[in-house]
This record gives sequence, C-alpha cells and structure tokens, in this order.
Amino acid sequence: MSLATIQSRALLGVDALEVTVETHLSNGLPAFAIVGLPETAVKESKERVRSAIINSGLEFPTRRITVNLAPADLPKAGGRYDLAIALSILIASGQLERSRLENMEVLGELALDGSIRAVQGTVCAILAAKKQANRILLPAANREELVLVAYKQSYSASSLSELFQALTRGMPVPEFPRRTKKSLAEPHYQDNFREIKGQTFAKRAVQIAAAGGHNLLMIGPPGSGKTLLANLLIGLLPSLSEAEALEVATIKSVARQPFQQCDWSERPIRSPHHTATSVALVGGGNRASPGEISLAHRGVLFLDELSEFKPSVLDALREPLESGEITVSRANYRVKFPANFQLLAAMNPCPCGYASDPHIECRCTEERINRYLGKISGPLLDRIDIVIEVPALSQVELLMEADDDLNWGEVRVKIDLCRESQTRRAGKLNSELHLAELKKYCNLDEEQRAGLANIMDKLSLSARATHRVIKMARTIADYEGNATIAERDLMEAIGYRRCQISKLLAR
Repeated sequence: MSLATIQSRALLGVDALEVTVETHLSNGLPAFAIVGLPETAVKESKERVRSAIINSGLEFPTRRITVNLAPADLPKAGGRYDLAIALSILIASGQLERSRLENMEVLGELALDGSIRAVQGTVCAILAAKKQANRILLPAANREELVLVAYKQSYSASSLSELFQALTRGMPVPEFPRRTKKSLAEPHYQDNFREIKGQTFAKRAVQIAAAGGHNLLMIGPPGSGKTLLANLLIGLLPSLSEAEALEVATIKSVARQPFQQCDWSERPIRSPHHTATSVALVGGGNRASPGEISLAHRGVLFLDELSEFKPSVLDALREPLESGEITVSRANYRVKFPANFQLLAAMNPCPCGYASDPHIECRCTEERINRYLGKISGPLLDRIDIVIEVPALSQVELLMEADDDLNWGEVRVKIDLCRESQTRRAGKLNSELHLAELKKYCNLDEEQRAGLANIMDKLSLSARATHRVIKMARTIADYEGNATIAERDLMEAIGYRRCQISKLLAR
C-alpha cells in the first residue's frame, strides 16, 4: 500500500496542535505536491526533503507524491514538518516499516545533506505528546528541551541516515542526566546587597515585594540606588519550581530564546529599553510571538526610566497585570500567552531628575514636571502595590565604610519560607489572590475594617488599591510569622500606598 500517515505538531502561541502528515504515492509523471494550507517555508520543504533523502543514501521514489497536512484549515508554517514528510515517503515507498513509527509524533527540519536542524516550540510539543502518552521524535539539537522535560518516550536524532538505521534496528532507550539547581546563597549576592548604603525603608519595601510577588515602583533622583535596589529584589527571589520551570521553558522554546540546563531553575529577568513598542512588550507580529511580558512570566519585568516609555505602551500592561495573561488578536490569528510577572519599575521625579533632591536644584518648571509625570496613568499606578521614594544620599552617607548589618542569606531563607507558606495556604502568592479569596485568607475584624475604610477615604484611593493594601498586609504578617493580620501590618501596607507621585513634589 502506497499510503502512509505520521503524526506531527503545529505551533499556535504556546499550544502544540495535532497535525497529521498523509503521504500518497501514485503512478504518473514524477511530481511532488504539498496541500493543507502550507506557507512558503512548508512548500519549499519539497526540495529539502528530496535532497535529504538522496544524500542520506536512500531512494527518492520517482512517482507522483501527494502530501496532505491535516487539518486543512490550520495554517502550517516553518520547516518543522520536513522530517515527518521524509519518513512518510520512506514508509509509503516500502523502505521503512510502518510499525516502527506507531504512536510516534515527529518534528524536525531537514538540511540538504540529511542532517536534522532544531525547531521551535519543542517543549510544548513534548508536553502535549506526554499528555496523550505518545512517543515523540525530535532533533538532537533540541536535546536541552528533552532533558528538561525528561519524558521517557522522547527520542532524538542528528541526521536522517542515523535515524533510519535506528528505526531499522530499534530506537535506543533515552537517558537523561540529573538536573541540579544553583545554590541559593552564593557569596556574590551578599557582596552586592552590601553595596547599597542607607535606604532602610526602601530595603524593607523590597523584602515585602519579594516575599509576596508585589509590584514595586521606586521614584528618586539619579544615583540614589534604584538600580541597586532592583538587583537586590531580583537576588532575593527563590528558584523556580519544577512546574514553573516548564512554563518558562515552553515560552523560551516558542520564542527561540537561548536555552541552557545550567539556568533552568532561574527566574527570567526582562528589562526592555524605554523605546520598546507595544508589540515588543505584549507580543504579536506576523507569526504570533511572545512579547517581553510573556518572556518575563514567573519572573521580573524591570522597566527602568518608566516615565520615558510611551503612555500607550505602559497602558498595554493594565490587563496582564490584573489577569496574568495576554490575548493577542490579529487578522489571521488569536492566541493567548501567559504573562504572570512581577513588575519592577524605577523613574526620576522630573525630567532633570532632581526635583526631590535637597542637594541639587531642580531646573524643571511645574508644567514640565506635570507633563512628565502625567505619562503614567492612574489605572496603571493603581495596579502597582508599592510606591516608594528613594531619597538622595548625602556625601557623608555615600562615603560611609559601614557595611549593611542585615544577614541577607537569612533574609532569602525567610522570603523562601514566606512564599512557601502562601502557596501551601492558597496555592498561589498573596499578590495573585482574587476578591473571593481575600475574605477567606485575609480576614479582618470589624475594628480593622472600619479603620482601613476611614484611612482609604482620606487618601482618596480606589477599591482596587484597598484590596491590594489588604494583600500586602497579609504578606507582611506572613513575613513576620503571624497567623493573623495585625494593626501594625495594615499601617505598614498603607504606608507603601501613601507615597503618591504628586506628593513627592509637595516640598
């Protein structure tokens, strides 16, 4: 029978959709046709497959070849179907036994010499095959992704001739090396933390932000230590769990980001330049690609010089900050990317940077300052849990030799324990709690509710801000090892919301 069928996977966002590669050989003049809504790269696979089969010492049939990629209404892109097409031709022409590829999904791009090149989106393809208990065959160049998932029914090959020999003799059982995490208490972290002079209040805010995954905005003049504090927060975050690492690896695989086993458990840190566009931030393009907010999933999105970003770019962050995902809709696709990130931002209080610096005179007019600060909308500012001022240091403070007396190794352990307690209690961090979960996990007594309502009315803060204050109070209580939210926890949480941009300049 000159008909062969092999399973493969298409990539749509972070989803690996089933594609069936059907190949039929018939009599007639030699021809090679591919149908099933293929894009240009897929149509060009005819030449790659023909050359790869011949240069691998195999026979390319001189018959009429028709390849159908089903379902026909799903767009097919890239060279990911080359290997499946080549193997289906070998099966249809009788050179390879059909039983060798039963329940096996195949992905891989072929070079003209028969070698197999890497393809994108392999992590989500492996997870999809694992879910259906299918075997999967991938390029050896995607070995890092295979090792991360460690699916025992996954195989790899570096060339078509090598694969043909392995399929003829029987595929070897894959072996995966043991993964190791980096140490959470490396010495250089301690040294970096001690570089920050003073800023006791800001360091406390950074600890609370790291402990609960809260969004943080730092406002201060140049040289006050905002970037050092940002690095401090990043250094305090714990390693990724197994499930989180797979989520991050899936997005990296789709975006063709460099992938290394040595940093598989490290949280992603993204810091786009302030000239970045909305598409660069949220994703999109001709082929649905994840943006910076998705690449920062389960990690930190650091926006330095926040007020230099275009207002339209910043407002694109509103929905993902609230929902933890982004839906990108274009003319030819509609995909959903995960975007559960922690926003870390820093900015100056005015265009010249010295409006809040008592040591240097500000050169900006009030109108210019208002226009500068007005780039950050109220709804975006409302979604930032902690807004703190990072004051300028005097020359005496800056040149002090005294080290920070905090034991940052113990602080990291304390943050790890705090996050673990939140996950055990609610299955998520406090910053991710929904309104219904607030009543269950962040219960306040009558006196606390009345006092909080009175203060929030005086500060003219929104309902969203009130809910975020309660979440922060819950984090502070967890960080201090308290089972219930105390009055001092609420007062500290409110203090992180009182520092509004307009009040920074009321001097």
